[in-house]
Amino acid sequence: MNGPRTRGPRTRREHDMSQAKPRLLKGFRDYLPDVELTRRDMLDRVTQVFEGFGFGPLQTPAIEYADVLLGKYGEEGEKLLYRFPDNGGRDVALRYDLTVPLARIVALYGDIPKPFRRYQVAPVWRAEKPGRGRFREFMQCDIDIIGEDSIRADAECMIVGLAVLRALEVEGVVMRVNNRRILDGMLDAVGLTEREDRFAVMRAIDKLPKIGRDGVSAEIREAVSLDEAGLATLFAVLETKIAAAGDLEALRPILGDSEDGARGIAELTELLGVLDAAGVLTQVEVDLSIARGLDYYTSTIYETFLVGHEEYGSVMSGGRYDTLLGMFLKRSLPAVGISLGVDRLLAALLELELITPRKTAADVFVALFDADGYAEHVKLARAMREHGLRSELSLSPGKLGKQFKLAERKGYRYVMLAGPDERAAGVVNIKDLATGEQTQLAVAEVAEWAPRFAL
Repeated sequence: MNGPRTRGPRTRREHDMSQAKPRLLKGFRDYLPDVELTRRDMLDRVTQVFEGFGFGPLQTPAIEYADVLLGKYGEEGEKLLYRFPDNGGRDVALRYDLTVPLARIVALYGDIPKPFRRYQVAPVWRAEKPGRGRFREFMQCDIDIIGEDSIRADAECMIVGLAVLRALEVEGVVMRVNNRRILDGMLDAVGLTEREDRFAVMRAIDKLPKIGRDGVSAEIREAVSLDEAGLATLFAVLETKIAAAGDLEALRPILGDSEDGARGIAELTELLGVLDAAGVLTQVEVDLSIARGLDYYTSTIYETFLVGHEEYGSVMSGGRYDTLLGMFLKRSLPAVGISLGVDRLLAALLELELITPRKTAADVFVALFDADGYAEHVKLARAMREHGLRSELSLSPGKLGKQFKLAERKGYRYVMLAGPDERAAGVVNIKDLATGEQTQLAVAEVAEWAPRFAL
């Protein structure tokens, strides 16, 4: 006689599943539909501007061989790489930004027509300490022009960035621009020749808005051997006010005979002329303290701020990085780009009420009056979609009050339904949940109602 069946020891998989608790890794976050829909609405407007200037979309893998990423971000940046061996024992890392993968693309596909204009919207990962507004995974949105060495390419990226903010109806924008060659000339003037010393000073200067002059001075003293006269020279450059292109000439006595310094002044002067011709110079300011901490920038650099809302920091930044591609190609290839701070800008747009939060993917909720009418409700929802209204059809013929409450919780304003009598008459009831007003229309009239719905 068979006894009761007993269950054997649980497998490790079963044990792990039974013990798992829903939790989120620190420094990461979930985007629920109401947030993600609003973010996508913003990005749709952004990418329309990009494509309007001839930039095409690009996607690259989240994981790269580690040696593709190493040596591109400086010592501090490389400490933040998510680096690990994969199941095949390969040394890999999650991408830190979208620029180095772009450099790999250009090196790998040498027949891409140039100048190559691309945009990419994708997440990146940095293993830094999480904080307010600082996450280990975040979205980047970049455009780049590869293979054009004229200053017009630098100006084009800045013009596109300002066009994006116009499309988002953002007013009070200032794009602060500098040239890394001027900063290189400044370092020449104080006698700093070692590469690591120069990068250390650049990284310290990049923190000026956060830690102030005293903090930057202390960090420079700790990193390099520089006397007080040298520090005074640095700040004489960083604090020079430039109201017009001609004011840049005041830098020549400070920079001395530095070739980089002279070239930086010439390039920045030319850039301001191009931006003036494009009609956007009123939104641009020269700020010689902008350094951009990443090591690969070589010339023009810029950061963009919302006037009166500087607490959000730079919402758009970038610059020229002519030597980065040379790490793969063994030769320099001109490159310039700009990156949009997606989450910072979205937060600002919501606060300024320049974008309307959207909770629902569809426009209309179609309630199911009764199970017998399901087929007719499917036709009704389809008719709505054919007339341009995205429609969610309830799959349960529960109480109408309950369905209305569900629609309201989801964020719908309009609910449609048709009982047996309405179906027989070829009409539909539309209820406005915001006002309580109810309208009855012939199904054929929905095409006229739909444009009025599009608020």
